[in-house]
Amino acid sequence: MPAVPALDALIADEIRRSGGWIGFERFMALALYQPGLGYYSGGDRQFGALPSSGSDFITAPELSPLYGRALARQVAQALAATGTREVWEFGAGSGALACQLLQTLDELGATVDRYTIVDLSGTLRERQRQRLAKEVPQLADKVRWIDTLPEAFEGVVVGNEVLDAMPVVLVAWDGAQWLERGVALDEAAGAPQFVWADRPTELRPPVDLGFVPGTVTELPRQASAFLSTLAAALTRGAAFFIDYGFPEHEFYHPQRTGGTLMCHRGHKADADPLHDVGLKDLTAHVDFTAVALAGQDAGLEVLGYTSQARFLFNCGLLADLETADLRGRAMAQKLVTEHEMGELFKVIGFVTEAASFEAIGFSAGDRSHTL
Repeated sequence: MPAVPALDALIADEIRRSGGWIGFERFMALALYQPGLGYYSGGDRQFGALPSSGSDFITAPELSPLYGRALARQVAQALAATGTREVWEFGAGSGALACQLLQTLDELGATVDRYTIVDLSGTLRERQRQRLAKEVPQLADKVRWIDTLPEAFEGVVVGNEVLDAMPVVLVAWDGAQWLERGVALDEAAGAPQFVWADRPTELRPPVDLGFVPGTVTELPRQASAFLSTLAAALTRGAAFFIDYGFPEHEFYHPQRTGGTLMCHRGHKADADPLHDVGLKDLTAHVDFTAVALAGQDAGLEVLGYTSQARFLFNCGLLADLETADLRGRAMAQKLVTEHEMGELFKVIGFVTEAASFEAIGFSAGDRSHTL
């Protein structure tokens, strides 16, 4: 029996109503965000250090509080440089980063009038409320939650592992043409099963680096649209996004024949998004070139782009490590070592044109020229 029968049935009905096929982008949106059923909207156990907790993966703020302390120094500089007094966090997860940023900003004297969390998941919003009330009770009243972006706002935006969770288009190269990969139903053997199905398309990667037949890759249409929408609404301020990914020439490298789409459950990865739908995370690496271009085209300036390790070092992580205990140092090391999160994760920053400044996070090791 399907693990989430209501979600499977809903997706199957949509496939039938759509003539027997939906694009993977739509399938991923339903699997992750269908209200009450999708992975992110149907529960709150995604984030944690160990499988025994019932969690599926760990993010940097859960790994070490020093992550938020370092990021807070960049946020504090950006608030002062842009003359704004509000932080906007997209997809706040367990609430760990919000706690770290609020506490460190308060210690730095960079008082914010309001901390706005934009999150679609009601269960995650409740988990965030509880954590904030417990860990930073004196600052929790500054926090508000919304589920849609206003037409205009100002402040400093942060997004940790947000872009990778946005639905992607899948395209496949058969040696002669590009095909959009979607999902159909196999109803021959009793209960319908989700299966891959390809259709000709005009969509294609932004570069042709000599793809080999059988290549499957992703197009980050929704992430680019998100940046465009954000840029149009941000009247004054800055934005920082931290995620795993590559610039365009690495993202679409001919040797990356299987793309980057991956599933996570119980701290294990698999490459089959068509099974256990709603019970595991679906994610794709970020094309940071596409993100940068979307922001620029909508009027933002790129402040910088670098590895997570370099960004955190620029923001004072080394000084924090000197005063941390042995366990704290060991956990924080995972943030910066190349074989853990230090190199795979990148940071990109944007600023509205009238408020441009030299961001400390990109003061050394900026890789904007590689985008």
